[in-house]
Amino acid sequence: MHTDTERCVRAVQSKDARFDGWFFTAVLTTRIYCRPSCPVVPPKVENMTFYPSAAACQQAGFRACKRCRPDTSPGSPEWNARADAVARAMRLIRDGVVDREGVPGLAARLGYSTRQIERQLLAELGAGPLALARAQRAQTARLLIETTGLPMAEVAFASGFSSVRTFNDTVREVFALAPGELRARAARGAAATPPTPGVIALRLPYRAPLNPTNLFGHLAATAVPGVEEWRDGAYRRTLALPYGHGVVALAPQPGHVACRLSLTDLRDLTIAISRCRWMLDLDADPEAVDDQLRTDPLLAPIVDKAPGRRVPRTVDAAEFAVRAVLGQQVSTAAARTHAARLVAAHGVPVDDPEGGLTHLFPASEALASLDPETLALPRSRRTTLTTLVGALADGSLRLDAGSDWDRARAQLTELPGFGPWTVELIAMRALGDPDAFLPSDLGMRRAAAELGLPATPAALTARAAAWRPWRAYAVQYLWATGDHPVNLLPA
Repeated sequence: MHTDTERCVRAVQSKDARFDGWFFTAVLTTRIYCRPSCPVVPPKVENMTFYPSAAACQQAGFRACKRCRPDTSPGSPEWNARADAVARAMRLIRDGVVDREGVPGLAARLGYSTRQIERQLLAELGAGPLALARAQRAQTARLLIETTGLPMAEVAFASGFSSVRTFNDTVREVFALAPGELRARAARGAAATPPTPGVIALRLPYRAPLNPTNLFGHLAATAVPGVEEWRDGAYRRTLALPYGHGVVALAPQPGHVACRLSLTDLRDLTIAISRCRWMLDLDADPEAVDDQLRTDPLLAPIVDKAPGRRVPRTVDAAEFAVRAVLGQQVSTAAARTHAARLVAAHGVPVDDPEGGLTHLFPASEALASLDPETLALPRSRRTTLTTLVGALADGSLRLDAGSDWDRARAQLTELPGFGPWTVELIAMRALGDPDAFLPSDLGMRRAAAELGLPATPAALTARAAAWRPWRAYAVQYLWATGDHPVNLLPA
């Protein structure tokens, strides 16, 4: 979008928050870059130039605006709606792969050479993978500086910087303030309530509107005891992360989602935030989704009634695949019971002083050695589950932020017991394909019949061609017409 100068100028002059994260405005006279909705007086048109990413702005020598804090704007929805190499690379960079495995590791995951990945990212984003990862480290550093009392040396290494000098230089370059000045500035505007030791509290922004009912309702209604819970108006769960584990509490608030994170290793902060944003689909563009779905006159009334629905996803694609198998042809309550037994028998115990969480969901490697005879499942489903966890454990099947959606579908279909419903559910909620569709789902067919839409899978699929590429969101709107607990925000 950043190449459409006229459209970008209109967005900046109208301070349209819908475009935050889509592009960034750099001001040539002040050498500052802003989000489109920056509250200051818009600069003259001849002094504006536009970039597709904060990293590109920083690489061009611009520093972040202190008023609108463009580095904290919602991420571009483009990277979650596309399946090409650049979008997959962006999802992996956001998940911390460059910091952990370097650019060669990123390229290997995508099946390209390092040079190819760097060339594609530079062409589309104006910055290579190292610059994009650096911008993400700078944002993490700012969060730790402003929300914790950690010594600056600990902040530097927790943010992913290799040295304190690099950390200091980057913070000064990006924010035009030294780390100590950033902390003092944040302290002057902080609330009187002291922070809880060991807990990082922050706000997760999103593009309005956001309807929390089916989003949090789905997560709460399907919560696995010991791993997830709804407590004090927040969805809470344990997180298995690269350097340790964590506990997160997420609560919908006007204009943002309140997030409280407790981590055993602060190097996991960026990854934890990224996975929570992914799970809640906070980088979506609800205006574009809803406008497309409204073109169907039978869908338009339910979209207008409660706009801004998101697709409830997961923090771990492999975990969700296991849970999808456990939920085949059984009720939500039965699926939770089966999952809870696996957790109690194979999950890693954790402490949760603030609630009732007890375990991490077991890793595929832990489940690969389980005895199928101990599972209270039909024999065919035991085979499905053990084959799945075996493929996940040995690496022949990889489900993560950088997965190729079509390839993953093909691999899942080859496994015994994986029909279209299970494959599309995993594509929608674990892999994040916004066009995943479940025409054979019973709830979908009932909702379609009530609205006057075709109720047979073939006819419904034909009708849904006009909803592309947002059919996964149409599923959420259709499911929401029922009175199932997944559609209700818990008291």
